[in-house]
Amino acid sequence: MPTELQLSFLSGGKTIALDCFLPETKPHPAILALHGSGGGHDTLAETARPLAHLGFAVYIPHYFDRTGTTEAQMPEMFLNFPLWMKTLWDAVSLIAQQPTVDPQKIGALGFSLGAYLALSLGGIDKRIKAVAEYFGGLPKEIRPFLRQLPPTLILHGDADPVVPVAEAYSLQKLLQDRNVPHEIEIFPNETHHFTSRIRAEADARMQAFFKTHLMAVAALDRLL
Repeated sequence: MPTELQLSFLSGGKTIALDCFLPETKPHPAILALHGSGGGHDTLAETARPLAHLGFAVYIPHYFDRTGTTEAQMPEMFLNFPLWMKTLWDAVSLIAQQPTVDPQKIGALGFSLGAYLALSLGGIDKRIKAVAEYFGGLPKEIRPFLRQLPPTLILHGDADPVVPVAEAYSLQKLLQDRNVPHEIEIFPNETHHFTSRIRAEADARMQAFFKTHLMAVAALDRLL
């Protein structure tokens, strides 16, 4: 059975909690999972546990701890985005140092605001090897500073009133222009939070994506 525990680390002088869902298999690929603007890191446990059963170590940083945020509105997002990015960079550093983690096989998973952060982190941190994002996008402010774009999975609803589906298509075009491996699924009539049936479908797609881009590659590396 997977092990659940909590670690902490320092970022900008603040203590950041890190929820950990660890599989039995070792070494294992790791996934950094990021909540949205409403906080709710605890709700990501429902996403983390199935991934841990599949053999991924899942780490959920309480990145709002850096700024004392409970729920982020648009002005706070712009103000705090760089601080959260630095905190996530520090989280990846801690994850990469875990003795049971394969530091060459770290992915990022994000929802809404967390998706923007995951994509941004994947664009500047070469330790991130794959990104799956739900109803997010890549901020235009980050694009001039891109160092890479890892394989990416885009999941979005075409009726999203919070993050327009145009964000998904803009990201798709960028990935196409740069010849980056990617997948995209636009769900008809889905809004910013998927219905339970579509969420289950999206999660299955996400799990398969990480199996391909983290787990399958890790298994191949062990054979070479």
